Amino acid sequence: MAGLGRSERARIRGAQAGSVSDLEALFREHWPRAYRAAYLVVHDAAAAEDIAQESFLAAVRALDRFDRHRPFGPWLHRIAVNRAIDWARARAVRAETEEQDLPAPDPPERDDTLMPAIASLDPDHRAVIVLRYLLEYTPVEIAELLDLPRGTVNSRLRRGLDKLKGRIE
Repeated sequence: MAGLGRSERARIRGAQAGSVSDLEALFREHWPRAYRAAYLVVHDAAAAEDIAQESFLAAVRALDRFDRHRPFGPWLHRIAVNRAIDWARARAVRAETEEQDLPAPDPPERDDTLMPAIASLDPDHRAVIVLRYLLEYTPVEIAELLDLPRGTVNSRLRRGLDKLKGRIE
């Protein structure tokens, strides 16, 4: 990940002091990737938007505990991905406990088997695959973001990739 820029540190310091313009600048800069991270985990645009907004609000509420010498983006992504995993797990539990009489979703417009295959993974495998291969975090960064041992991240990546391979072939 790129080094923490001086202007970002200043915006974080300003946001910690209550500057609305600094909060808005942080939001404009970091919300799109938080949304993308959430969307890639939940595959639901409305839910991803809610998750990204809630994640940003949670980050703002915790700014007094944030170390402004660290990058804001990965911290926000951690919050967003964890919330997206929770949302996906809750949706899976609801689907198991409720009778579902929904029509089958429309097939993708293009012949893209990767995204549906990723969407079919369980939330834990989906999260590490999304963070590693779509958001380009390293396994060490993923372990830090998700507060997991590095071995667990590697194991989830390996199992997730094995499942993807089986579903794509």
